Amino acid sequence: MLTRLPDHGRYGYSPINKRADYDWPDGKRLAFHFATNIEIFAFGTGLGHAPAAVTPPPDHRGHAWRDYGLRVGAWNVFDMLDELALPANHLVNSLMYNYAPEIMDRIRLRGDEIIGHGRTNAERQGVLWEEEEADLIRQVNETFIRYEGKAPRAWMSPWMSHSATTPDLLKEAGYDILMDWPADDQPFWMETRSGRMLSVPYPIEINDVPQMLNRQLTAVEFGQMIRDQFDMMIELSDRRPLVMGVSTHMMVVGQPYRLKPLREALQYIRNHPKADKVWFTRPSDIADHIKALPEGVVPFIPASQGWKGR
Repeated sequence: MLTRLPDHGRYGYSPINKRADYDWPDGKRLAFHFATNIEIFAFGTGLGHAPAAVTPPPDHRGHAWRDYGLRVGAWNVFDMLDELALPANHLVNSLMYNYAPEIMDRIRLRGDEIIGHGRTNAERQGVLWEEEEADLIRQVNETFIRYEGKAPRAWMSPWMSHSATTPDLLKEAGYDILMDWPADDQPFWMETRSGRMLSVPYPIEINDVPQMLNRQLTAVEFGQMIRDQFDMMIELSDRRPLVMGVSTHMMVVGQPYRLKPLREALQYIRNHPKADKVWFTRPSDIADHIKALPEGVVPFIPASQGWKGR
């Protein structure tokens, strides 16, 4: 009789209503982080997002649209974030330093967090041999150390692509935060062969690419999704601490007509009557707070154990 399905071996089951309660700093109940994806693509080859039907190779139209995000969209988004005094975290391909170092200067000036995001989104790391994937991560770290003086603490794989050993390789390369597993609204511990690392929630739903490119929702609909997500999560956070993220891509929301409803949604959150219960923060700050809690408040549940309550 079949009693157990093939498993990833990274964490056990834990229902959110059975976990310990805790607060974010200063008694806040909802941690909010705003993420941008700052990505560089190869011309005429490799992977890439597309605004519509892909034209025949080398698809100059699609490449130029993606490049708009770096030439124009990023600056629109940075100005919006400054206007709202909103911290952000940026999922950055390390080859960005070779192409658009001015973008990295602006991130540094803002004091935002850089999230490791591979070399380029023209490739998936999960299809590589283990040694090749380890070398990719090493190259990324070396680049960030060269320009920033340190490697990022958090990682989001290009296209969320994972091999069977990706978490192990990241842990061994010094990462302690992983954002590739959208399984929860709270941080949770994951197993690796070198110890545990923390999963910090990153949205696959409140994310402009799947909603506006894949599902073809309008910018206004996406803005309403952000508001509805916030309204429900601030209500649910009375029961338990939660993390809400918004994920964006510069070539998508950086378009002026899409920027307007995004800005209005973020203004709605900033000016909400319960905004005093919101911690506007970054993934590393969330991880630091979790690690400072007493051991066991955020339980480490091995994949082999899971939750045995009834």
